Amino acid sequence: MINKLFRKKSVDQILQDSREGTGLAKVLGVRDLVSLGIAAIVGAGIFSTIGLASFEGGPAISLLFVFVAFACVFTALAYAQFASTVPVSGSAYTYAYVAFGELFAWIIGWALVLEYAVSNTVVAISWSQYFVSMLEGFGIFLPKWLTMAPGYAIDAHLKFVEQGLSALNVADKAGLEAYVTAPRIADIPIIFDFPAGLVTLLVTWLVYIGIKESQRASNIMVMIKVGIIVLVILGGIFYIKPENWTPFAPNGVRGVMGSVAAVFFAFIGFDSISTTAEECKNPQRDLPRAMIICLIICTIMYVAITLVLTGMVNYTDLNVKDPLAFVFKYVGFDHMAGIVSVTSVIAITSALLVYQLAQPRIWMTMSRDGLLSKRFARVHPKYRTPSYATIITGIVVAIPSLFFKMDFFVDLTSVGTFFAFILVCAGVLYMDHAGLSAKSKFKVPYINGKYLIGAGFLLAWILLFNYGEGTIAEWRRLSLVEIVEHKSLVLIFWLSWILLAVLGFRYRFSLLPVVGILINLYLMSELGASNWIIFILWLVIGLVLYFAYGFKHSKLNKTTA
Repeated sequence: MINKLFRKKSVDQILQDSREGTGLAKVLGVRDLVSLGIAAIVGAGIFSTIGLASFEGGPAISLLFVFVAFACVFTALAYAQFASTVPVSGSAYTYAYVAFGELFAWIIGWALVLEYAVSNTVVAISWSQYFVSMLEGFGIFLPKWLTMAPGYAIDAHLKFVEQGLSALNVADKAGLEAYVTAPRIADIPIIFDFPAGLVTLLVTWLVYIGIKESQRASNIMVMIKVGIIVLVILGGIFYIKPENWTPFAPNGVRGVMGSVAAVFFAFIGFDSISTTAEECKNPQRDLPRAMIICLIICTIMYVAITLVLTGMVNYTDLNVKDPLAFVFKYVGFDHMAGIVSVTSVIAITSALLVYQLAQPRIWMTMSRDGLLSKRFARVHPKYRTPSYATIITGIVVAIPSLFFKMDFFVDLTSVGTFFAFILVCAGVLYMDHAGLSAKSKFKVPYINGKYLIGAGFLLAWILLFNYGEGTIAEWRRLSLVEIVEHKSLVLIFWLSWILLAVLGFRYRFSLLPVVGILINLYLMSELGASNWIIFILWLVIGLVLYFAYGFKHSKLNKTTA
């Protein structure tokens, strides 16, 4: 039983399975891949969650973007090595199948649903907010009950009842209007986010009819949104007031790190390039290049735009859903604000497009391995896309986007993504140890971590004792029960570092994948415990599905029976 749970697929076996009649069209070059990567990364993060992050961390949030990008670079290198070794559509799911076996592969595949399908719900809701704002700019006003999740309206109604009208902000008043004006069935208000559901269905249709059409649409939208971001940076420079950058970190390190989920969400997507491996002309050469190039471009844009936003407006005013448009309204440049609103709709659409491309291809690969129904592996005879999986993805994204609040999904998405990133970095260590790296066309640069991993641990503790008085004092105030309740993830981080130092000394681990593991694990420790509880419940559901269907129907189960 145990052996079957951790049965692995060889690289040659995976490549052979991918060649057996999938029929996907090989049309993507390195420019197309870079475009898809930028389309995925530069979406709801830069046009929406960047405002909340700046509000919580101040101008110093620009440094958090650099830190998170630093983590993503190590992860991108690991993804690039796997992509050049196993150029198929399964992304981290396939990589885990090679390195850790079937059970871990299923867990990663199930976690990737959070990264792509669930995060796309956030993107769809963000798109709706900008779309409604754009329509109002043209004098078109949709009924409020058609433009938001019911939770927003119910919260606004309760706040009105408890505190009165004077306590409501602009968003609360819109929610109250939705609650009051909504049609009712048995006195239950009918409220949903119609634009979010509609755009999901339209993008799903585009993804369904072909990768070539999707790629062309993505290229056009990427050119538009990169152009507008450059315009915002160049135009905003003239409105920067240096005094807005003081204090640089008003809420300290805790305020900056409290925005980890929002900032990391802005980077989610660079790994989605790997899901298009079977549609690349030369995946082993182009996938690694595209991942690194798009990550560098996006990091530069993120840091620049954050400094411009916090320089134009005091960080305390940036707790808005459309920060790029807001800052130009704030300085009286309404025409620019209107342009940003229109192009934001285009920009977020491109991110939605890439995520809707990624999820079906992962399900297709899982189905090809027997872990999901054969229907998920169907390829349309005319459009040459995973047709059934694409339709199911559209439904899975559209329905929650109609009824759920955006902030519910942001942290949850990050937990699943961190989990996948850590296993991919760890997978490179396994490849090095097992000799599979010899088959890699691209390799993570090897730096012997035998002594460096342990030395880094000692250095971190020296710095903590010399400069972390506040952190040490906080830990001393906590009881053992409180440490277990609130600091368990931090303890796991330090224990994992010790374990990696011991194993690194024994097996001469490559330093860069280890750094990727530690940074992602540290960022995970900054997320709330409630998100971890939901994530664990999600994994439990996934394991039930695996043992109910996947374990029995796995192709490896049939070959080893």
